[in-house]
Amino acid sequence: MSDKELSPSENEGRVVSFRRDKARARSPDPSPVESLAKYEHSEDQDDYCHRMIVNTAVFVFVVGLIGAALWLADTMATMRKNQDCVLSGRRGCTPVEVSKDRW
Repeated sequence: MSDKELSPSENEGRVVSFRRDKARARSPDPSPVESLAKYEHSEDQDDYCHRMIVNTAVFVFVVGLIGAALWLADTMATMRKNQDCVLSGRRGCTPVEVSKDRW
């Protein structure tokens, strides 16, 4: 009986095993990283001061990114509003600031 003639119930329990190459199984590929021991820390060697400084620096950086994103969004909204005003044909769309000492 060939594979095409098997009924669906006979074909369900079939397992195909793949043979591994014995030479490849014995010698794994060398790791691209020599050793991670220099990055490992035990519980006794935690440097909390350094960790807090890094956390503070990252927090300030993220707050700066959020502030820059909000400023950029506000600037884009203002420019869009002014552009819509000018394209609609109105005048005096942007306020002109005049100092009091000029009068």
